[in-house]
Amino acid sequence: MSVSDFDVLIVGGGLAGLSLACALRESRLRLALVEQRPPRPAQGWDARVYAISPANSRFLQEIGIWKHLPGDRLTAISAMRIHGDRGARLEFSAYETGVDELGWIVESSLMACELWENAKRQGNLSLLCPAEPTAIAIDDRAASLTIGDEHRITARLLVAADGRDSWVREKLGLRAIDTPYGELGLVANFDCQIPHRGVARQWFRHDGILAWLPLAGDRISIVWSAPEEHARQLLDLPQEALAARVAAAGDCALGGLQLLTAAAAFPLRLLQVPQIAAARVALVGDAAHGIHPLSGHGINLGFQDARALASVLATVPEWQDVGHLRFLRRYQRLRREETLLMQTATHALHHLFRSELPGIGTLRNTGMNLTNALPVLKNLLVRYAIGAL
Repeated sequence: MSVSDFDVLIVGGGLAGLSLACALRESRLRLALVEQRPPRPAQGWDARVYAISPANSRFLQEIGIWKHLPGDRLTAISAMRIHGDRGARLEFSAYETGVDELGWIVESSLMACELWENAKRQGNLSLLCPAEPTAIAIDDRAASLTIGDEHRITARLLVAADGRDSWVREKLGLRAIDTPYGELGLVANFDCQIPHRGVARQWFRHDGILAWLPLAGDRISIVWSAPEEHARQLLDLPQEALAARVAAAGDCALGGLQLLTAAAAFPLRLLQVPQIAAARVALVGDAAHGIHPLSGHGINLGFQDARALASVLATVPEWQDVGHLRFLRRYQRLRREETLLMQTATHALHHLFRSELPGIGTLRNTGMNLTNALPVLKNLLVRYAIGAL
């Protein structure tokens, strides 16, 4: 069996894992990344999009990715309009907040492919793909990963970036609290009749939470987080009927809609991982946490995991061990507050708008209207959310 030795071994070539590798491109560390298959560009428009915060667009600029993303596929968010289920409204504006934009809408496959191409050019990184790990071991000196039957990789630090159902996390016995919401997130892209002008819209409805995200041109991408039975009914609709249903659910704010990409859906879960660092192991991205998509912050948390871990590893002196638990605990402390805050806030909002207790509907909509009427509070909230404070 052949043996390769590295400083950092990343398992998983998704957005979080690849961004971590790219963030370490100037380091002295010898890196390896294991992935079963490389990312593929979407055919046409990718139905899986992300709202990237300004803080994370800066991170992608720092690691050399942002400038290579096609400008005609990036859409700046100029404003957000949030609608309660009883007429309440909450509006945020980049201009009123004093920033250039509230965020960017970017297709997942565009970021993944550019990160991959960047990683392929990286001198201190070995890409092992296609490769599937079959065994894992940790001892006082190193982490060891077996690929197939013929190759063993050792490293001072093993990073799990292999998604919510992380194989590494499970094999190492790191506890994960997985709470299904009983909902599906339905995604699709549409051409719209009226220009969106960079405005993101969200409706808290009795049948779920509907978000319209602006795409380049007169197009939008939607995420409808709905109870599973209702989401499956939507998936079964003919294209024209689905477009009409989505338009009506959004008060026809952009006129008629025409389906651009086939609808797809994925299950929604809250994933809490109390320990994201252990001896010679760190977790990033979806392996470390999962939140409801109503905030749009899932991948933003993953990018900040990568940024924080890279910053910690960059400060480790050359003569010291990057897999030592004291360094990894520093990473865990850096990420604990933001992750807990986002999980708690999104979970609470989800339950607040799903609750049918007497008086709750009036309370939540009054709260939205009150916040909208207090510009100082509103701007503080949005500046914190986009990382501008």
